[in-house]
Amino acid sequence: MRLVRNSIFILLCTLFSWSPLVRYASAADQADLGKRAQDSAKAFADIMSDPPNAIPKSVLQAAKCVAVMPSMVQIAVGVGASHGKGLVTCRTQAGWSAPAPIDMSGGSWGAQLGGQAVDLVMIVTNDEGMQRLLSSQMKFGTEASVAAGPLSRHAGVSQDPSMNAEILTYSRARGVFVGTNLNGASLTQDDDDTKALYGDTLSFSDILQGKTRNPEAPNRS
Repeated sequence: MRLVRNSIFILLCTLFSWSPLVRYASAADQADLGKRAQDSAKAFADIMSDPPNAIPKSVLQAAKCVAVMPSMVQIAVGVGASHGKGLVTCRTQAGWSAPAPIDMSGGSWGAQLGGQAVDLVMIVTNDEGMQRLLSSQMKFGTEASVAAGPLSRHAGVSQDPSMNAEILTYSRARGVFVGTNLNGASLTQDDDDTKALYGDTLSFSDILQGKTRNPEAPNRS
């Protein structure tokens, strides 16, 4: 079966493409959150669309959480920086959790020059990484170990798909797969967008442990 038809892939695309027309958000917030959800689904689908370079089935099956940051801005002149917003969902006993808005900034991207927009997918591989994420603030490199994830064409090279890292990253810029260095970057809960989406500043823990239902469209009857 082709990887793009994998049930986990379909579930995640469905989750990230929901339309958050919630009664709590303003029209501008609705449009922004809806676009982010659609862009996240497209970014994930684009990374999965080239089977040899896609996230291996074994990595997705073992994933504790999946975060997607579409069009994250990457700028580097000797040293680098990044900023982006996205969504994250975690695996629960009842399936995948409702999505939680996230924000990431900072970091060094190595000796690069210029800037580009990068679609980034992050896979949390173990319980330790999930607990760091649930704390609502994660710093890569010092608190959470991060590594470039194995690709489908290399899936059989290692018996351990996590490669001993808490976070595996997959990224793509303008149709080209690129490497990322997230050391020094911080991922936090986006409190403003969480409140716009759910009507309250719910904690990462409540959302990602399945204690919160998916946002629903307002009742128009």
